[in-house]
Amino acid sequence: MLEIQRRSEAQLLQMARHFFDEAAARLGLETSLRELLRYPKRKLIVGFPLQMDSGEVCYIEGYRVQHHSVLGPCKGGVRYHPEVTLEEIEALAILATWEAALLGVPLSGAKGGVRCDPKTLSVGELERLTRRYTAEIAPLIGPERDIPEPDLYTSEREMAWMLDTLSMHAHGRYMAPAVTGKPLLLGGSPGRDVASGRGAFFIATEALKSLEIPVAGATVAMQGFGHAGTSFARFITEAGAKVIAVSDSSGGVFAERGLDILALIEHKRSTGSVRNFPGAAPISNEELLTLRCDLLVPAAMENQLTEANAGLVKARSILEIANGPTTLEADRILYERGILVVPDILANAGGMAVSYFEWVQGHSGYSWGAEHIERLLYQCMSRAYQTVQAVCEHENTDLRTAAYCVAVDRVATAARARGLYA
Repeated sequence: MLEIQRRSEAQLLQMARHFFDEAAARLGLETSLRELLRYPKRKLIVGFPLQMDSGEVCYIEGYRVQHHSVLGPCKGGVRYHPEVTLEEIEALAILATWEAALLGVPLSGAKGGVRCDPKTLSVGELERLTRRYTAEIAPLIGPERDIPEPDLYTSEREMAWMLDTLSMHAHGRYMAPAVTGKPLLLGGSPGRDVASGRGAFFIATEALKSLEIPVAGATVAMQGFGHAGTSFARFITEAGAKVIAVSDSSGGVFAERGLDILALIEHKRSTGSVRNFPGAAPISNEELLTLRCDLLVPAAMENQLTEANAGLVKARSILEIANGPTTLEADRILYERGILVVPDILANAGGMAVSYFEWVQGHSGYSWGAEHIERLLYQCMSRAYQTVQAVCEHENTDLRTAAYCVAVDRVATAARARGLYA
């Protein structure tokens, strides 16, 4: 199982580099810039002791990777998972740079991770781990250097601990802009908790519009029902779409008439799974990915759409909320079959956008309000989609290639303007 996971992470890094190389070739990017932007600028590995509640001390390994701070300070999430690797964090840091560039915000990409199983740790153990990890990476972190945010199995709770630790390392100076995804009372932004799902919803409406499919009545199948997936499902059903199938790590459910998403969210909260949802039939993950629907949403793990199943996909469009859910071979097959694929660096960029808004609010010490944040997010996401679609049509290519071309061109142009420090 571990070997499969490592291969999967290596594939994610390979895909990130492949799509960059493809865009660089289309843009005629000079060799010096290709080499500069293909690899991260900094990769930090930290090891530290964690005292368990039992008194036992165990060794923990963590990472922080910064791609290149060409457009502005680095920005990216911190994830806790037992199989986190440096390669995975490196790939996600690179993808974060392209997300920020696509959105047109003055940030660059970073990512962090700690190899641990948060499900087995007590609150006290998680706090000690978070504070020690923060102290270890503190030399790289700061409001104008690198700003962490929540990611897999981290939340506003962990961000509050990070903020407090960084403030103590700054001799007690309150470091509000140093971390985003914080609780509102500590300077967090309204809407940050649902930013990824809401941003993906805005992109989904643009994609369906381009296919002349009304959102009201559109059928949706979702693989993954975590934080981003549940908020996306809620927003798109409120707009009139029918989510006909949902799966999580333990199984899936299907209802042709559409699932009651609010009831399903409550069912998962109380049982820990979407399985056995009343009034729905069980469905396997493999069956869900090949359902006939208007929109297929992979919102779980990487490498779910592969050469083996891409030819069986019956969706008219695919929205990648997960990072790297489509392999290189599957991507080619789906394009040849005329299935619209909205790439991850565009579909799941909502979290980056609202984190940027929170960072700006932190510097000004003023909260903009939920309605203003939602309006800004819509403008940011729809503008990014329209820019990518225009390049897609002009270059007669797919949305993924167009998105990478837009992002790489913006970063390369900024790098040229800054010049080489020698």
